[in-house]
Amino acid sequence: MTYAEALKYLEGVSWLGIRPGLDRIAELLARLGHPERACRFVHVAGTNGKGSTSAMLAAMLSSAGFRTGLYTSPHLLRVTERMRINGAEMPPEGLAAAVDALSAAAQGMAEPCTEFELITAAAFWWFAHERCDYVVLEVGMGGRLDATNVIGRPDCAVITNIGLDHTAVLGDTVEQIAAEKAGIFKGGPAAAYAQPPSVEAVLSRIARSTGTELHFADFSALEPLSDGLEGQDFLYRGRKYHIGLLGEHQLKNAAVALEAARLLGIPEPAAAEGLARAVWPARFELVSRSPCFVVDGGHNPQCVSTTAAALRKYFPGRRRVLLLGVLADKAWREMLDILLPCADEAVCVRPESERALEPEELCAEIRRRGIPARTAPDPGSGADAAAALAGPDGMVCSVGSLYMSGAVRAHILGKEA
Repeated sequence: MTYAEALKYLEGVSWLGIRPGLDRIAELLARLGHPERACRFVHVAGTNGKGSTSAMLAAMLSSAGFRTGLYTSPHLLRVTERMRINGAEMPPEGLAAAVDALSAAAQGMAEPCTEFELITAAAFWWFAHERCDYVVLEVGMGGRLDATNVIGRPDCAVITNIGLDHTAVLGDTVEQIAAEKAGIFKGGPAAAYAQPPSVEAVLSRIARSTGTELHFADFSALEPLSDGLEGQDFLYRGRKYHIGLLGEHQLKNAAVALEAARLLGIPEPAAAEGLARAVWPARFELVSRSPCFVVDGGHNPQCVSTTAAALRKYFPGRRRVLLLGVLADKAWREMLDILLPCADEAVCVRPESERALEPEELCAEIRRRGIPARTAPDPGSGADAAAALAGPDGMVCSVGSLYMSGAVRAHILGKEA
């Protein structure tokens, strides 16, 4: 099977959409010989910050000498971005081999697997065949019925910040959503982001019922030392660390990762080295300085609250232009409530998704709120228009959906090359 054929096979089931449940992927993995049993896992669930926290943990494990896989979603441009080993993206031939194996195994199944289930199975197959020691496994959605939860007990479970998202599937309160996320608890140690008391109560109750030893990060033990466009220095529990990721929220994600590293027994020097090396594209990522151009995948109110705070912190006094594209099924009006006070102007585009809100509707709503706005035919031309509006001394922030972040990022970096 070629890479193109593998992509065609995966896309061939996209019509199935999201179907929570473990039976289909469990059957497929059994037919593949249970590749998910070949590695040790760190399982990461949450609403916001799980990708950043996963990237930090994978870098820490790699620094400690482990051959470390990282599985995340969604991707920005290529599906192979979702699978990495010691930071290196899965090669096209790796995906072709994995999909070739699972397509043969899937023949005769009574119910076909979804696209996410197939990609997850391909990741398990590749990590096993590449003999990874550890895999940091990011949950796709929820936790309890997410395809990644087909694994046995992880060496450490991790819960990041919990908020309202995917409410039609996971529940319409943070407490209900927390219960779904805590479905990854299966005994052993777990690290968690400090949550509101009602959410912590849910997580603690489920931890006790599953024999899980739950440890919350202590944000009172966080002390920022320096913070600029080159990264952040901080103390946590009296030790000094550096991260290249921007935004105060990343210090809290780092604290969660450090709690998990302690539970995993990662040596302190390796933990510090891994944190300093960790990268996570399109999460308030500064990709250009002329003008300053930030790409951020914030796509719900909780996410964009951190984006707005970072815009005020890192770019005070500058002309700020937002490049906006959103999905119609997200709380996009609430997102505008948060983002528009940080904006002098906006350019609206359509993310690459069938769920995208048309830019004309987004633009009309922004204008109704008193902010100048215009549309652009695609993310690349939108990025150029926003940069021109910002001018050399201003800045642009692309935000609203991960589905456009990859195209914007590639466009700006391509011009920089």
